[in-house]
Amino acid sequence: LSGLDPAQPYFQDTPIEVRLDKSDADFVDVIHTDSAPTIPYLGFGMSPAIGHLDFYPNGGREMPGCAKNPISQVVDLDGIWEGTRDFVACNHLRSYKYYSDSIIYPDGFLGYSCPSYDVFEAGSCFPCPKEGCPSMGHFADKFKGKTKNDFTKLYLNTGEAKDFPLWRYKVTVTLSGNSKVRGYVNVALYGSDGNTRQHQIIKGTLQPDNTYTSFIDAEVNIGTVTKVKFLWNNNLINPTFPKLGAATITVQSGKDG
Repeated sequence: LSGLDPAQPYFQDTPIEVRLDKSDADFVDVIHTDSAPTIPYLGFGMSPAIGHLDFYPNGGREMPGCAKNPISQVVDLDGIWEGTRDFVACNHLRSYKYYSDSIIYPDGFLGYSCPSYDVFEAGSCFPCPKEGCPSMGHFADKFKGKTKNDFTKLYLNTGEAKDFPLWRYKVTVTLSGNSKVRGYVNVALYGSDGNTRQHQIIKGTLQPDNTYTSFIDAEVNIGTVTKVKFLWNNNLINPTFPKLGAATITVQSGKDG
C-alpha cells in the first residue's frame, strides 16, 4: 500500500482503525508532502510516521515551487477545502507527481534514513548504508523486510518542477592560492551519463589551504565522474588580480559511497 500524503484533518492521532497504518498491508510506504499543522499553516497531510517506510521529501512540509498564501488562515476545518484549495493543493498534490516520476526514474528518489530533516541537510546521514537506500515511490517495495526499526523516516530533496528527481553528492574542495579573498566557489560535475549545472560550494571568505564541504542535489545522475569544473568569482574589480585554485576536489556519490 502506498499512501500519497494521507489526510491530516480528522485522521491524524486517531485509532489505527480509522486511518492508514502499517498493519493495513504486508508493506506500507508513505510520501508526506504537506504535513505542516492544518491550523494555521493549512497543511493537509499527516505528519507522524505510520508506515514501514515514511518518506519526507524536502522535510515533508513545504515543497519547492509551491508558494502558499499567508493570508489564508482559516480556522473552521469544514470550510478549509472550499476556500483554500488553490493554495493548499500544490504541496498536497506533489505526492502523486513524485510517485509518477519515480516510475520513470527508479534511482532518482533515494531516501536517507535520518532523525530529522535538519540532520539530513547537515549531511550526517550520508552516504547510503551498505544495504542501500530505499527509493521513494513506485519501487519502495524493493526494500520490503530490510528495515530494522518499527518506523523508518527517510529524507531527500526534489526539484522545483518536473522532472523532480535529484541525485545527492558530497563535494569537498581544498583551495590553493597565495592570499585570502572574498567571493564564492562554484563546481559543476561531468560524468559518463551527464553533466550538472554549476552548484555553489562556499560563499564568503575563501582561505587557501582550507577545505570546504557542501552537498549537491544534482538534477542528473552523472554516472562515473569524468571531470569537475571549478569556478570562483569575487564579484569585484581587484587591481591585485588575486588567483585562487583547487588543490583537490573530492566527489562522493550518495548512492554507493
